[in-house]
Amino acid sequence: MESMVSTASASFGSLWDEVSGTQPDPDVWVAVATLVAAAAVILPHALWRLSRNAITIAHEGGHGLVALLTGRTLTGIRLHSDTSGLTVSRGKPTGIGMILTAAAGYTAPPLLGLGGAALLGAGRITLLLWLATVLLIAMLVMIRNAYGAVSVLVTGCTFVLVSWLTGPQVQAAFAYAVVWFLLLGGVRPAFELQAKRSRGGAGDSDADQLSRLTHVPAGLWLFLFHAVSLCSLLGGGRWLLGL
Repeated sequence: MESMVSTASASFGSLWDEVSGTQPDPDVWVAVATLVAAAAVILPHALWRLSRNAITIAHEGGHGLVALLTGRTLTGIRLHSDTSGLTVSRGKPTGIGMILTAAAGYTAPPLLGLGGAALLGAGRITLLLWLATVLLIAMLVMIRNAYGAVSVLVTGCTFVLVSWLTGPQVQAAFAYAVVWFLLLGGVRPAFELQAKRSRGGAGDSDADQLSRLTHVPAGLWLFLFHAVSLCSLLGGGRWLLGL
């Protein structure tokens, strides 16, 4: 029995050392190549219609996480094939908790990208992959429709397969591509929302909900979304490129 406990402890210690340890930074060309790859699936409209699903996962996950952190009861999350989503929580319909929950959607992808860039800048590639997997598993529990479940499950399985079956170079390239995607992909939705609102659409957007909650014009909330996404891209990009 003592031998089994000792072996388990040693295995856990080895796994923890692997997850929490640092890995060597990839060559600069890897950071540049993954930047180009991320831009290639974000800028063309046809590809963006597909890749935007990943940004929606981060967007709705941001709503859900902040709802829980502010003491609200998270009822469920739905992801739809048109890249829209819905996060439902119960609690006080006004106040700081509701405001932070509503503001978390458009700011979540770029802030996740910024946090990921900080981890990569510190050489924590494995830790980034495992944290992302844990967050996706936690989100899967709260998904309430089939399309959303499949989307999150496929994304989570991709992280697991890369973490377990590939070498350090592939893991580094994958991690850099994911973080670049969050940073770049976090910029475009705010511009899309601004364009929809200029045409009289998206009347129940996060910015409009925040305006009703705070009596601050929706345009100022849009400015906040732009500021967070662009500053995250600049700051995260510097870390990823080693500037």
